[in-house]
Amino acid sequence: MTSPQPTSITLHRASHVLEVAFDSGETFRLPAEYLRVHSPSAEVQGHGPGQRKLVAGKRDVNIDAVEPVGNYAVLLRFSDGHATGLFSWSVLHELGRDQARNWQAYLDALAAAGLSRAP
Repeated sequence: MTSPQPTSITLHRASHVLEVAFDSGETFRLPAEYLRVHSPSAEVQGHGPGQRKLVAGKRDVNIDAVEPVGNYAVLLRFSDGHATGLFSWSVLHELGRDQARNWQAYLDALAAAGLSRAP
């Protein structure tokens, strides 16, 4: 079974949201901060199991550019200079599908670490 493919990707700069529609009929509105702190990059995910890093202070981050990478992903260039995570279609779909759970886990981790979303 193949994962859903995007039919449109729209960057809403004013609201700091990336809207992604898939051929499955699903549409996700993914905030820039959410995408930044869940970047698939090694900087965030680490280089192996259990190495994920908690990224704080990204509440005001925006996406400066969305660049296609072949027919399988986009590179998001964030306003804080981060630009090393390739967001494949399956990653974008998973982030959209699991957004509520992922976001709550992130907020809980920040609170447990005594960190803030504020820059």
